Amino acid sequence: MASVVFSKVSRIYPGTTKPAIDGLELTVNDGELLVLVGPSGSGKSTALRMLAGLEEIDSGTVHIGDKDVTSVAPKDRDVAMVFQSYALYPHMSVAENMGFALKIAGVPKEERDHRVLEAAKLLDLEDYLDRKPKALSGGQRQRVAMGRAIVRQPQVFLMDEPLSNLDTKLRIATRTQISALQRRLGITTLYVTHDQGEAMTMGDRVAVLKDGKLQQVDTPKNIYNKPENIFVAGFIGTPTMNFLTSSVNSGKTMLGTIEIPVPTSISTVTIGIRPEEFMPAANGFEVLVEAVEELAADLFVYGKPIDKSLKFSNASEESNKIVIRWDPKTPPRVGQTVTVGVNLDAIDLFDPTTGKRIN
Repeated sequence: MASVVFSKVSRIYPGTTKPAIDGLELTVNDGELLVLVGPSGSGKSTALRMLAGLEEIDSGTVHIGDKDVTSVAPKDRDVAMVFQSYALYPHMSVAENMGFALKIAGVPKEERDHRVLEAAKLLDLEDYLDRKPKALSGGQRQRVAMGRAIVRQPQVFLMDEPLSNLDTKLRIATRTQISALQRRLGITTLYVTHDQGEAMTMGDRVAVLKDGKLQQVDTPKNIYNKPENIFVAGFIGTPTMNFLTSSVNSGKTMLGTIEIPVPTSISTVTIGIRPEEFMPAANGFEVLVEAVEELAADLFVYGKPIDKSLKFSNASEESNKIVIRWDPKTPPRVGQTVTVGVNLDAIDLFDPTTGKRIN
């Protein structure tokens, strides 16, 4: 096993001036499952491919364990990659697909068969070893692709959106299996996804990228509760965080009748409040209910503050809208006006100019 270290790594594609990866400083600890997450074009897959040796590194270095692999050929990096596409050989059986890389590497048949069987046991594929890929479900094919990586016994697993082709139910079940398997094997894993749900449930830590730059790396809990900037706060969480930019007077800003303490050194602040931190209250501010969304055990109220000076934005779009998580046992009616308060201990404060957290 080994750690992975990106040191000031950058990649600029030919014909472009903006880096796809810009000075990435990131360590994946030995045995850790770290998830890279971000919107399309954030550079997460590029970072993974640079580690695999499939993309050039224009500046900086990459280490696997104590070895600088920046200029090492992909086949000599001791990593195994699982892609979004299964890339299985249709004419080969499951066992042959899983053991093919070992066969090419000259591993004796007895050792190959032993490794394939051990991986099949881990992945519940023992009963499918003689089948061809066309006789398998999507989830089973993805497990075969994982088995092909496991039998190689690499220092590092690289997974590039491996569950994107699966339906929602199977994706949730498979990500649980991957997490459990990774912890059992203890192999350092870098996992790329655009799905924040996957990131927050699978990762020991989560690294958030935007425009090729690392925004924050921390545990899922800390990423959610203490986002370092407005982008992370708005990107992580469904529905997204509510934002309100407000003036500061005498060390406080007002949200209806609610006083929010703010450092006296600033004159304007962006307040971030997650939907679950609102609650019905006698004092606070009034919201006109425009829609009610029931999602099994959850219920979300979409509305507009009656006070037009409270210009909330949601999903980075100024819309004077607000999203509130509500007790599903007492849903309000569309058209009703409700008064809401807020959990002051859970409010996030950001500098509206830099976007950085200030509390």
